[in-house]
Amino acid sequence: MGEPTLERYLEALAAWIEGSPGWHRYFGQEMPTDGAWTFFARALSAAVVYE
Repeated sequence: MGEPTLERYLEALAAWIEGSPGWHRYFGQEMPTDGAWTFFARALSAAVVYE
């Protein structure tokens, strides 16, 4: 790992969003289809520790 940067954070954010259908399946949840704010909040939080 390296120094945290905005670029690395945004890459992790994009990776989590791309993988989010698997996350939702794993936790037995439906993938939101309406751009829910809770999805965005979860993605922002997950990007901090993802990858």
